[in-house]
Amino acid sequence: MTTVLIADDQPMQRFGFRMLLESQDDMTVVGEAANGHEALELVTRHRPDVALMDIRMPLLDGIEATRRIVRAGVGTRVLIVTTFDLDRYAYDGLRTGASGFLIKDALPEELLSGIRAVASGDAVVAPSLTRRLLDAYVQHLPATPGGPSAALDTRIATLTEREREILTVIGRGWTNTEIAERLHLAESTVKTHVTRILAKTGSRDRVQAVILAYDTHLVTPA
Repeated sequence: MTTVLIADDQPMQRFGFRMLLESQDDMTVVGEAANGHEALELVTRHRPDVALMDIRMPLLDGIEATRRIVRAGVGTRVLIVTTFDLDRYAYDGLRTGASGFLIKDALPEELLSGIRAVASGDAVVAPSLTRRLLDAYVQHLPATPGGPSAALDTRIATLTEREREILTVIGRGWTNTEIAERLHLAESTVKTHVTRILAKTGSRDRVQAVILAYDTHLVTPA
């Protein structure tokens, strides 16, 4: 059973999420929060598998709430639910440790599969949407005159040439299937490489690996 916390300042939005989630045999809602402070309190109390987190909430926004949840180390994974056209902070949310994001007008089955994926330890970001988001907001990264050298960055110094190649195309939004087809590898081999990349770089999931590829300038905005 996957336990879920819903954090959103709109009562009707919380109600809709709850109705959808509780219609599933493998999900249960352990609480609802109307702001970031309530979300932190409920995460500490219930330690849900997944926190469904809005960004724009009063008192404490979803970005800071996500940062504090990740730092607390309680094991709750955060799935940000945002409106891409309005929220300029989804990128910041991923950098603070969210396991992915969905757009609020996502189909019900997309939300459900997203929650299940996050609960299982995967990351939830459609590859094409990942690239759109990072390209749109990478300019918010702190200025680094000259830019860090990927060759010198300690986070990727231990990667093999093939692993660095795969990290680069992950940053470009390629799926495992696309990597396998274009690099002429078995998909199982790709999965093994991805697992090793995450372990060597200390990336929690695929989303963090994409951000690393941008941070180290293996990938630059289109």
